[in-house]
Amino acid sequence: MITEKLAHFIHYTGYRDFPSEVVKQAKLCFLDFLGVSIAGSRTRSGQVMRSTISSRGSSTVIGGPKTSALEACLINGVSAHSLDLDDGHRLAQLHPGACVIPAALSLAESVGVSGIELLEALILGYQVAISLGMMVNPSHRNRGFHSTGTCGTFGAAAAASKVLNLSEEEIINCLGLAGTQAAGLLESNHSGSMAKHLHPGRAAHSGVFSALLAQKGFTGAPSILEGREGFLKAMCQVDTQQSEWGTILDSHYHIMGVYFKNYPVCRHLHSALDATFYLLRKYKINPHDVVELEVKTYQVAAEHQDYTPQSSEAIRQSLPVALALALSQGHLDPHGLYTNSEVLSLASKVSVKCNSEFEALYPGKRPSRVIINTNKGSFKHTVYLPRGEPEKPFSWDDLLSKFQRLNPKFDEDTLGIIKKMDSYRARDLMNILLN
Repeated sequence: MITEKLAHFIHYTGYRDFPSEVVKQAKLCFLDFLGVSIAGSRTRSGQVMRSTISSRGSSTVIGGPKTSALEACLINGVSAHSLDLDDGHRLAQLHPGACVIPAALSLAESVGVSGIELLEALILGYQVAISLGMMVNPSHRNRGFHSTGTCGTFGAAAAASKVLNLSEEEIINCLGLAGTQAAGLLESNHSGSMAKHLHPGRAAHSGVFSALLAQKGFTGAPSILEGREGFLKAMCQVDTQQSEWGTILDSHYHIMGVYFKNYPVCRHLHSALDATFYLLRKYKINPHDVVELEVKTYQVAAEHQDYTPQSSEAIRQSLPVALALALSQGHLDPHGLYTNSEVLSLASKVSVKCNSEFEALYPGKRPSRVIINTNKGSFKHTVYLPRGEPEKPFSWDDLLSKFQRLNPKFDEDTLGIIKKMDSYRARDLMNILLN
């Protein structure tokens, strides 16, 4: 039984099993989550979510007062995803950090566990969410599901179960309860609505809620994944054996395959943006000289072709407008995504086409070739993987620079505490960082 095997893995795997590089990567994920979430708490989505706080408690709402673990994880999950700057995994096709870390953090603060236990829960949550995403995609995505909201719910449940030190039986119940709540439709993403931001928040909330219920004896389906009407059959049409699941789950720690984002837009836009910025810097191209900007890329990226997005959320899904902003601004401001006559004029010069060679490389690669034709010449560059992927990784200094660009008031010494987070209790860590 896949669900039972998963529960066994969560229960018996601990901090002692993690190589040092895995723990280091988890701290990078936490640093990135915190920086993105603090900035995200200032968005309209974050502000609306904070206005819903109705209770008091001991769990941090980033950018707001402390509240219950259930409210904190929901609100922080929305803030973490609202700028589209949170981490992800290209093969699992999801954003694990925005689901897993809010769940682990809110409970870790409320029950007073150590930093080691927080890291333990975080790593296991990533492992479960990413393993499931790798198993079910691309069929799951092709059916219209956003894996962040669906597979992320299982990751959040795994993290919450570990923080609460649930028994194997309780973890099975927790996963059963989480699975029946797993949700998130890509229509919310591609319509340019704030509903996309709800997916990781609800995933975190469902994971924590499921763990708290299971702790009190509330039961869930023990075959929620592999059952005849379970997650794999109903939402993915995946016919898999337990041995295949074990290979994906136990092969290595998938947190090492996480990418970090440089631009506040959908990840499928990033390789084209990297290529564009490379050309702008190398050839000092003036946007007024641009006659046409051609993009050749893979199918999923090529589908992001909204030339007249009506909201900042829609701009984050628009390759032509993102490239137009790159040309006009020379950067992408996470709080300054807009359209005007100049931007729309530049966007009209962008053509996006699917390239069969690049399509064959997806999802192992996410390639884009950008050709900028100007009245002074033609320039082209190809990027096969955007910056921030494990093959082109961000360092601590890279993520620290990203954090401080988003949140200038934080000093390096304070953030250095995250490197030592396994020496703190979760509650103390957040009090030091945010108070």
